Amino acid sequence: MLNRIVEERLGEVPVPVDEHAFQDELITARRQTLELISRHLTEFGEKFPAETCVKGYYPLTDNVEWTTSFWTGQLWLAWELSGEASYRALAEKHVRSFGLRIAGRQDTNTHDLGFLYTLSCVAAWRLTGNRDARGFALQAAEALLERFHQKAQIIQAWGDLSDPQQAGRMIIDCNMNLPLLYWASEQTGDPRFTEAAQAHVQQAAAYLIRDDASTFHTYYMDVQTGAPRYGNTQQGYADDSCWSRGQAWGIYGFLLSYLYTGDRTMVALSKRLANYFLNRLPEDGVCHWDLALVGSDALRDSSSAAIAVCGLLELVKQLPVSDPDRARYQQWAMHIMSSLNKHYLMGVNEPGNGLLKHSVYHLASNKGVDECASWGDYFYVEALMRFSQSWKLYW
Repeated sequence: MLNRIVEERLGEVPVPVDEHAFQDELITARRQTLELISRHLTEFGEKFPAETCVKGYYPLTDNVEWTTSFWTGQLWLAWELSGEASYRALAEKHVRSFGLRIAGRQDTNTHDLGFLYTLSCVAAWRLTGNRDARGFALQAAEALLERFHQKAQIIQAWGDLSDPQQAGRMIIDCNMNLPLLYWASEQTGDPRFTEAAQAHVQQAAAYLIRDDASTFHTYYMDVQTGAPRYGNTQQGYADDSCWSRGQAWGIYGFLLSYLYTGDRTMVALSKRLANYFLNRLPEDGVCHWDLALVGSDALRDSSSAAIAVCGLLELVKQLPVSDPDRARYQQWAMHIMSSLNKHYLMGVNEPGNGLLKHSVYHLASNKGVDECASWGDYFYVEALMRFSQSWKLYW
């Protein structure tokens, strides 16, 4: 699997980050972030922010779509960072909402059940021992397993499983959804969940990653024969370009499979994807929305940058001290995070109700363009947590 991958050498950080100044930055950013989350707690009530802001403000929704757990995840992180009981109290109300959602199978026809139930219910189980939350997450894992195509050995991303236009589509994002399945096998002893997750990640490694370690956003498999068909993009610049958020999902997502399986080829893949990503950043370290657009005036996607920081910090944890690039990954993570802290974090006196400005959701449909995005907000807070203290992953 790895022999065909071209390995790029990792470039140096443009300007090394001063660690003492960076620690001061983090203290300020943490205080500012908690102040903003407290404000959002009041503004949102028991509703959820939609996927992205519109003109600086999140529309509020019921527990629908694929992103609601990113707000719940922020609440769990804020509780861990601060000890403030109000964050936990609202997160626990959310857990009940996720229970109703899976019981009624409301808007659950998606592989994003992993995002939805890991950051809400698995997090609750890990942090508080909430047995109801554990049960809801196990129900979600069963629903996710229904999306596994035995012949193609992949979990279908979206849509009706019997629709030939939808069938057999896997996407790079799904690597982040697999921990729900691994966790379900750990909890129940039932190997079906892990077997599906391992099969999917192997197919993702074989077909979503190109020879140069860039990635397709989507890839289609024939669900009748299991044969590979073709790759394309739904949100990137072009079918043969490299959508930044997809590359960031890959850096982090392959590592998550390693944590459960011990398969070190996943770490090697993460390194290759990280090198490709980091070597195509503008000087401030915050990527354009597609990596093919480096050197242009294309919009940035801060949400991809935040995901990448989390992936890089996990990569540093999993590499031996003797790895020649380990210290450089740490420097790159600090460089990107410093830019996010200084230039992308919402100010407490700015109009709006998000955290991380200047994300891009879907440029072609003009959806969430140059706005805060709920996943960008979450991964920024996760990055803060990772830099601030030893953290036990929700994933």
